Amino acid sequence: MGPEAAIESSAKGEEEGCQIMDQAVDSKAENSSSVSVPQREEEKWRKGKGKRPQRGIYGRMLALAAHALAERQNKPEPKDLWQEPFVPASAWRPCAEQRNWEPSDGNNGHILVTANGGVNQQRVAVCNAVVVARLLNSTLVVPRFLYSSVWKDKSQFSDIYQEEHFINYLTPDIRIVKELPKDLQSLDLEAVGSVVTDEDITKEAKPSFYLKKILPILFKNRVVHFVGFGNRLAFDPIPFQLQRLRCRCNFLALQFVPKIQETGALLLQRLRRHVGLPGALDRYLIGSSAASSNNESSSGAKKTSKYLALHLRFEIDMVAHSLCEFGGGEEERQELEAYREIHFPALTLLKKTTKLPSPEELRSEGLCPLTPEEAILMLAALGFRRKTHIFVAGSQIYGGQSRLGALTSLYPNLVTKEKLLSSAELEPFVNFSSQLAALDFIGCTAANAFAMTDSGSQFSSLVSGYRIYYGGGKMPTIRPNKRRLADIFLKNSTIEWRVFEQRVRKAVRQTKHVQARPKARSVYRFPRCRECMCRTD
Repeated sequence: MGPEAAIESSAKGEEEGCQIMDQAVDSKAENSSSVSVPQREEEKWRKGKGKRPQRGIYGRMLALAAHALAERQNKPEPKDLWQEPFVPASAWRPCAEQRNWEPSDGNNGHILVTANGGVNQQRVAVCNAVVVARLLNSTLVVPRFLYSSVWKDKSQFSDIYQEEHFINYLTPDIRIVKELPKDLQSLDLEAVGSVVTDEDITKEAKPSFYLKKILPILFKNRVVHFVGFGNRLAFDPIPFQLQRLRCRCNFLALQFVPKIQETGALLLQRLRRHVGLPGALDRYLIGSSAASSNNESSSGAKKTSKYLALHLRFEIDMVAHSLCEFGGGEEERQELEAYREIHFPALTLLKKTTKLPSPEELRSEGLCPLTPEEAILMLAALGFRRKTHIFVAGSQIYGGQSRLGALTSLYPNLVTKEKLLSSAELEPFVNFSSQLAALDFIGCTAANAFAMTDSGSQFSSLVSGYRIYYGGGKMPTIRPNKRRLADIFLKNSTIEWRVFEQRVRKAVRQTKHVQARPKARSVYRFPRCRECMCRTD
């Protein structure tokens, strides 16, 4: 196995492990829908006790990082820090809009989808449903999203995405309606056998499964209702035009509603410190709001103002589900176990009945979330200056806002959407976590550079894929190999900063090579494939 193949194999194993955790965390909404937890208890869990122990683990490294940042504040940053390999990356251009078939009449029946999880898992479910509708020559009803007492978000499709654009843009591909015909609305779908849950479909099922198992239900009952539908369609093998339809849905058919676009435009304007220069992806993310935002700020235009976006996947749910330890000792273990008993009862039972990998084994395999301290040490080692402006998404981190202290002590120009937008501007999104996540999506996708901390995160995968598709080879993404970083961080009590810096840069540089989508990997994360993008060389 050559070095590139070894790196890819390592990254794939880490990503798949992280995706399992991320999907399980997303699906906790469905599994915990009957559990009611007092809001005060949830707040206590989220704030946690995470700050003090981490200082003990990484205090030495944070001090070394502060010294290094002070020493090089007037020195140039590494040349490739804000770049990706331009020549090979720019050789790919978007072409998912190209069609080579006639519209489907949808005569074989209707498909209902009620997607679970967070907004990112729901987005994937929507696009997979579009492909299944075309495959089965059926009519898709505008998808619905499951409500749970955990997420407490009642957002439906039209609260997040432009429904009319979705229907009209995909009309040349499939037939979409807003509701079932009246003669089907009165059916007891469960009684007639038309309800299909995730337990009935294997993960990443092949098209042949739907033709053999689902199409007969459509012929018999004229309707099928998919409930959950998380990652239930394979990426390979799948016909070329169906794969292209998947890309077309994700990159072109799903556009945020004006309310989200307008607030997203405000967010980008303030991230760029009111510089009147639109970003490369603005028109795809915020539509006509990009032009109005540009007009408002152009009078005071200065030189381009760049920022780095950092996605911290370190919320209490991810931390608890990972089964890792983060230096908090017995108090942390008890706190996370109590959370698991409420939100992940199946995992708690599994721990009692099965020998699972130890926290040390999980960490060595790169299956533990990067802590905020580890993330900021990585950025410092890569060479980002102290004055770098950093936008942090996923800011409801375990340990509460106080845990951001390690980050702001090294990088004082660190902000979240809550800091940049007023309470009045955020008020329409309060209690709508999916819509708030859409704002984070805009802030991260439009950034001059994006750093993920969890390669298996659905959010990070969608952001990085969007940046590849529309970025023209100018939108770099930092994808740390957590297995390699774990080995480096284990030496935190003895390693010298110069050696730490060299090893981190090498570990990250190895993930920046440009490659076509590996077989069976997600087109949402890896759109460089002939179904989604075309080569110009």
